[in-house]
Formats: sequence, structure tokens, C-alpha cells
Amino acid sequence: MSRDNSPVPPYTQTMSGQLYLVATPIGNLEDITYRAVRILREADLIACEDTRQTRKLLDHYDIRKPTISYHEHNEMERTEELVSRMLAGTTIALVSDAGMPTVSDPGYRLVRASVECGVPVQSVPGPSAVLTALAASGLPTDSFHFGGFLPIKPGQRAKAIEALAGEQSTLIFYEAPHRILEALEAIEAALGPRPVVVARELTKIHEEYLRGTAAEIRATLAARDSVKGEITLLIGKATEPPPDDTPLEEAVQTLIQGGVARMDAIKQVARRRGLSKREVYDQLLHDR
Repeated sequence: MSRDNSPVPPYTQTMSGQLYLVATPIGNLEDITYRAVRILREADLIACEDTRQTRKLLDHYDIRKPTISYHEHNEMERTEELVSRMLAGTTIALVSDAGMPTVSDPGYRLVRASVECGVPVQSVPGPSAVLTALAASGLPTDSFHFGGFLPIKPGQRAKAIEALAGEQSTLIFYEAPHRILEALEAIEAALGPRPVVVARELTKIHEEYLRGTAAEIRATLAARDSVKGEITLLIGKATEPPPDDTPLEEAVQTLIQGGVARMDAIKQVARRRGLSKREVYDQLLHDR
């Protein structure tokens, strides 16, 4: 998902259209709302991550509307074009290949530009792989952290997982099938035998939930000829750590000696002990 902070180009406003963010099925084409079908039929133009993929859905519901591509490779120039058209009165429905636009998919830039230019934006809710997997995972649902796709490079992947080791929430990621074995290995190395769920091909014919530790699930998948399909990866929350009686200054210095910058060390100690950064900083000053 784009996070570009470049300024929005100037537009000449006449009569404002509207932008609809329409959630589409993540597999089963029946998983679309009546409202989503109506919006797609009423929109003047449908912006698609992949027009060929979206055409399958539109044909299924006999929706005959013009489409235009909107993906990560043309997002910048296409945003300017679409906003200009909406300012001239065009109503546009934005869809991704599956699920909600902007969530690990293109669309953020268009939403931001639309908001800044005064174009009304409405989200049309629907299927979500994150919530679908979480609901059936058997892991705690009271709090969760969605991290998008894990980094591709092994070192960065390991750091990303280690940084969330103390998170008191169920962790959720998307992962490519050809990287799932590496991801599970990294989880085992960083987090140990926590409960893990691999949700594969959600709402499709070959839907599957694999539950166990990262090592157990990895062994199951490694025994197969190949791993295919869209994957949502869930990791159980961290257990409550035992009380840490180490003096604050010593705890901070230990992190600094390990290569952590002082302010980052203060943040980490504060987070671990349920304190604010200011409380830790003030206590350090007081103890000197």
C-alpha cells in the first residue's frame, strides 16, 4: 500500500463526483453485498487493480460498466486523472482484485487526494481475509495486529517478527505461498512454540486451516509437493512476561550496549513496563 507524502497536484473544481471503495470477494463470488453490486452498477467508471480479474466478477453479476486500470505501477499518474474526472462530476468505484481496496492493495493515494480535494469518499464494506481468518482461527480475537506482508529479505523478516515479540495481540500477516516455509522458520526462531494458524485459500474450494506450532505446520507443508494459494498467517499473542525488577538505568544501558539508540532504548523499556516514555525519562533524570 502506498504511503507517498508528495503534495497533491492542484485541480480545478467544477461539479464534484464521488469515490466509492468497494470490497469484493476474496474467493467465493457469492460473498458480495447487495449494496456493492448496486454501487458497481450505478458508478460511471470502475477503477480496477486488474481489469481482467474484475471483469470475471462483473460478468458474473451482469454489470456492464467501463473499467480503467489502477495499480501500483500507474497509481501516481492515474490518481491525477481520476480525481480530475471526479471533480468534473464522475462517480468512480475503486476495487482491488480481492477484499477491501487500500488494505495491502492500491488506493491510498487516490483516497488521500480525493479527501484533500473535497471529493466525497465512501467505503462499501465486505469480505476481508484478515477478519475471515481471525474469526475461524481459534486464536484470541479481542485484540489483533495486522502487519500486511512480511518483508521478503530474511534479515528484515526476522527483525519485523522480533519487534513484535512482546505484542499482547494476535499477529496477522499475508504471505506468499513460495515464502511460507521461510516465514514459519523465522517465526519458530524468534517466537518459539507459540500457537500458529495458516489459513489458505479462504472461501475457495480448497480452503484450509492448519493449526499448531510454526515448526509443526512447516513440517506438514514441507511434506507436500508444493504449496499454493493465498495465505493468511496468524500467530498467538505473547504471554505476560514476569515482572522486571531491573533498575531502569540498567535496563536502558543493556539495550544501548546491544546497539539500540538511547531514545529507542527508553521507548522499549517504557513499553515493556507499561510506562510512558516521559515517565522513564523523568525517572532516569531523578536517579542521577
